[in-house]
This record gives sequence, C-alpha cells and structure tokens, in this order.
Amino acid sequence: MQTPVILIVEDEDVTRLNLVSLFEAEGYKVIEAIDGDDMHDKLTNNDDVNLVVMDINLPGKNGLILARELRQKRKVGLIFLTGRDNDVDRILGLEIGADDYITKPFNPRELTIRARNLITRTALGGEESAIDARTSDAIALAIRYACPIFTYEDILARAGIIVNSTKEEEDLLLEEEEDKLAEDDGITSYSIEKLERLLEKAIEKEDYEKASEIRDEITRRKTN
Repeated sequence: MQTPVILIVEDEDVTRLNLVSLFEAEGYKVIEAIDGDDMHDKLTNNDDVNLVVMDINLPGKNGLILARELRQKRKVGLIFLTGRDNDVDRILGLEIGADDYITKPFNPRELTIRARNLITRTALGGEESAIDARTSDAIALAIRYACPIFTYEDILARAGIIVNSTKEEEDLLLEEEEDKLAEDDGITSYSIEKLERLLEKAIEKEDYEKASEIRDEITRRKTN
C-alpha cells in the first residue's frame, strides 16, 4: 500500500513542525503549507494527498473559506485543528464539509487515531466518504444540546423534514433582513438572536464569506 500523504496547513511554525514530526513518526509522508496560496500550490503539485489538517486562523483567507475551495476541487479528508473552540465555529466548519474538528490544545494520540481512521474510511469509501449535507445536519443536531444557535425545528427542516409553515414565513422575513443587511454599513445594530438566524441562512445559501462575517460578530459580542 502506498504511504498516505498528509498536508499540514498551519502558519504557526512551532505547531506546524510538531505536527510534521508527529505524523512522520507514524509513518506518513507530510507536506507543509503556511496559508491558502501555499496550500493550493502544494495540492496542485501533489495529486496523492489523502488528508488535509488545517487551522482556521490563517493569514489571508481563513480556513473556513479555504475548506470551501478545497471541497469544490478535491475529494480529500479534512480535519480542522484550531484554537477556536466555540460551537458556532464547530457547526460552521462541519457544515462547510470538514470531516472532523479538533480544538487546541489537543491530545497527539487522539489526533493520529482520528487521522488514521479518516484516511482508512476515505480509501474504502471514495466519494461517499465525504460528509454530505444531511450528515452534517445530524452532527448539528447532536451539538444542539450545547449550542442554542439552531432550534430543533430549524435542524429538522434543514434535514428535509417539514415541521410547519411558520418557518417559511420566517424565511421570507429573513430574506428581507438579508437584503437590508447588504445595504447596511455593518451588522453591529442587530441582536445576537437575529444574527444567529442570519448565520443559519447564510450557511444554508452557502454564502460562507457572509457567514464568517456574522460568526465573527457573534463571537465578539459573546466575549465582550
């Protein structure tokens, strides 16, 4: 069997070098990248990458935007390894298409086990190994107990289960709010509750740049 290849996308030198040493000790071939442009270059020159381990806080485009670009081009396993430990980022990362989300500080043994299992599943399952929208909704439902961003009815509706007509009415109102949001200079005037609903709609429409902007505002409000 060919040696699996792991691409590490991390701008912090010490963390990146530690990850390289960790995975090389497990017998993997490891490639390094420090930002999005570097990542795309390495992927272009290496068709045999099996897994990408990526931080979210990167110079230039953040990891959430890069993950979306990655999913549009390659069928490869993706693990977010990041210091962002709030549930908003977890759900957004999984919605975009990450196969796993691990927060720093991390257990090295746990990371290598998850990476190995993901590489194995990807090799066995091919395209079917990627998390689809319905699976990510199930993950969001599981996270629901610790994260009151999505209501139970919202998540069921996103999984294709129609709860009632009220949500359709809410969606129309949210579309009006989105139009108003686009005209506004910023989003600081919105309540957290409204921002959370707009975040859900941005994810649903796959407008991840807007989702990232809204998520940052929610995080700023909750940490102040």
